[in-house]
Amino acid sequence: MLGLGPHASFIIGAYGAAFVTLGALVIAIVLDDRKQRRLLADLERRGITRRSSAKRRPAAAPTVTRTAP
Repeated sequence: MLGLGPHASFIIGAYGAAFVTLGALVIAIVLDDRKQRRLLADLERRGITRRSSAKRRPAAAPTVTRTAP
């Protein structure tokens, strides 16, 4: 079987399991992305905005204190 030797069924099974696992992860990520986008759109529709889009106040200058050596 494809020259894989006596362990062909194990090798093909391992590849199959890896592909199924990766496929499940991709589907889970896509579904979660859609859910998060719906939730974000609902929040924005209700008037709750993202902090990154809000007008930012200028940050205060950092205070540096030096000690004598």
